[in-house]
Amino acid sequence: MLAHDVNIFSIVRSAGPMVLFVLLILLFFSVASWAIILIKYRYIKWAFKESAFFTDFFWKSRDLSDAFAKAKQLRNSPIARIFRVGYLELRKISQAQRSAPPRAADGEDFSWNNSPAGLGNIQRALRRATNTEVVRMTQLVPFLATTGNTAPFIGLFGTVWGIMSSFHGIGLRGSASLAVVAPGISEALIATAAGLAAAIPAVIAFNFFMQKIRILESELHSFSADFLNIVERDIMRMQA
Repeated sequence: MLAHDVNIFSIVRSAGPMVLFVLLILLFFSVASWAIILIKYRYIKWAFKESAFFTDFFWKSRDLSDAFAKAKQLRNSPIARIFRVGYLELRKISQAQRSAPPRAADGEDFSWNNSPAGLGNIQRALRRATNTEVVRMTQLVPFLATTGNTAPFIGLFGTVWGIMSSFHGIGLRGSASLAVVAPGISEALIATAAGLAAAIPAVIAFNFFMQKIRILESELHSFSADFLNIVERDIMRMQA
């Protein structure tokens, strides 16, 4: 092999079957990881943008129905989605209680407003919606961690196999000169380089996305608590 012919593509073409198989596996991990990185980056970007917009609109709106109409337009906001769930649960309970016949207890009419059952139903609906959103946000992200953890070892396996093949060839030829050893070693080391090339971006992206997801999850819990506080204040004001 001439010096001007030494490049990555020529090394890959001259690699053995097992090293080529390892490189194909690493290529799959790398392509899948970059696809997930692009998909999740776009999702996280719009989730932050629309959630910030909806949160600002929510606190400025005077009526929950206005916020609900705006939430239906923001399809990429997890906060808007859990608000829709909470608002629909609130409206469903209110409609059910208005259609139910009044029941007297100690001379007073019973309604969901003076019972913790209605507020508990809304709290459970918000909790389920929050868990659903967290699952939605973390989808595909664990694959990045898998790539970061396994790709270097897969590449190392290809390197070990290539070095074994090189030494086996040296034994058959009976020569251990640099011209004989170097091509086989370079073919083996390309697998380790490919494993690191697949793992490093995946690990960086995994840490980045998990940090953003934790921030969004914290905002979801905070918004759920604020929404429940608003409903509870309305209940107390109606009872006063």
